[in-house]
Amino acid sequence: MVDKVWSDDTATQLEATVQFRKLLSDGKNSTMIKIIRADVLPRFAEFLSRQRPPQLQMEAAWVLTNIAASDYTLLVAECGAVPRLVELLESPDANIRHQATWALGNIAADMPSCREIVLDHGAVTPLLAQFKEDMKVSVLRTATWALSNLCFGKLPAEVQVKPILEIISLLIHSADEKILADACWALYYICDGVEGGIQDALDAGVCPQLVKLLMHASANILLPVITSLARISAGDDTQVQVIVEQGILPCLAQLLARNYPKIIKKQACLIVSNITAGSKDQIQAVIDADVMNHVIVLLKTSETDLKKEAAWAISNAASGGSSDQIQYLVSRGCLEPLCNVLKYQDVDLVYTCLEGLQNILVEGEIGKQGNESVTNPYAQFILENGGLDNLEELQDFDNDVVYKLAMKLLERYWDEEVSDDVNLPASKDGSAEKVETVPEDAAQPPVPAPSADGTE
Repeated sequence: MVDKVWSDDTATQLEATVQFRKLLSDGKNSTMIKIIRADVLPRFAEFLSRQRPPQLQMEAAWVLTNIAASDYTLLVAECGAVPRLVELLESPDANIRHQATWALGNIAADMPSCREIVLDHGAVTPLLAQFKEDMKVSVLRTATWALSNLCFGKLPAEVQVKPILEIISLLIHSADEKILADACWALYYICDGVEGGIQDALDAGVCPQLVKLLMHASANILLPVITSLARISAGDDTQVQVIVEQGILPCLAQLLARNYPKIIKKQACLIVSNITAGSKDQIQAVIDADVMNHVIVLLKTSETDLKKEAAWAISNAASGGSSDQIQYLVSRGCLEPLCNVLKYQDVDLVYTCLEGLQNILVEGEIGKQGNESVTNPYAQFILENGGLDNLEELQDFDNDVVYKLAMKLLERYWDEEVSDDVNLPASKDGSAEKVETVPEDAAQPPVPAPSADGTE
């Protein structure tokens, strides 16, 4: 077979290539190794440029596609096949175009260096041209999957993102789940790996459909959809407001309340935490959509990794919320689970939680003055429910900033003796970071009455 591949006779070359392709169909690694050792890959790459007979191009591309799906993808990427496969994306033969797309998709999927080789040879533009033609669903699936593989990671600056997003904005309306999932993953990769990718995605108008897809029945669709929206929610307040106005919050309330996979709920909490890290109006929108109730329930009842995501959402809201918003959070029973978050070893989370508790305690002081009371009701609740012990344990926390803020709260609200200089400013608006109903019998502190001057 090897001698036939190197023959000068075209018919013999085609016969040998078909034989190699059939040999690869057994899927055995030992067969793959024998073919690699025969050093015939450069010959198959050469056949890709043979326009006569066209079947030789097809069979050679097929062989290389199969090898690229193995552990030897890099050998295909480096044997001279990639520029020829890119040329075949413009072949007049639809079957050859499909096979070239498949081969390039396999190469790009293997490792960053392989993907870079494909991108360096300009595969994006001819690949996008495939979508402008009438294609069978199977071909469209392959093209969308290949596009998603090319978008993974950091796209080079010379790759134009907007034409890709124009195609993706159409693909996310597909009724085919495979196409839909790969298109949404491609969108996530662009938002995550391209500077300005979030704004480019918003400009492409993808958000209305993405929000609608949050109610899709398949978890295979939900995951890339909600992951894309989570990445968009990490943008600035203006970008976050776009998804809020598209109605994402009622959808998140349903996802958090129902029996969805944990990874979906984690992403939902991540979106909520990014929204509550924004403006007071955005925090209020979360409250009005009844999302915060479900997040508080998760903070009380879920597993640790999901609790952490819920804690971020509530800590951000408490850290940047208004007086009324903080009182709402306390009335829904957030204080005790927030104090439990102080046991975690996540520096950023614990510090944000402390900022939230600081704002809550400040609100308790205002209420104490309005009631002419000697007791801060929130400080008393934290004391009675073991939260003070968690604060005191932060004296041993291996982070100076967390330690100082914890000590400041202890000194200010519980008259603890503190020797260190902990004159930290109170938390301010904007200090938050981006990254079911409460049981009736749950212990809750009283909500302070408004002060005499009407301050809430």
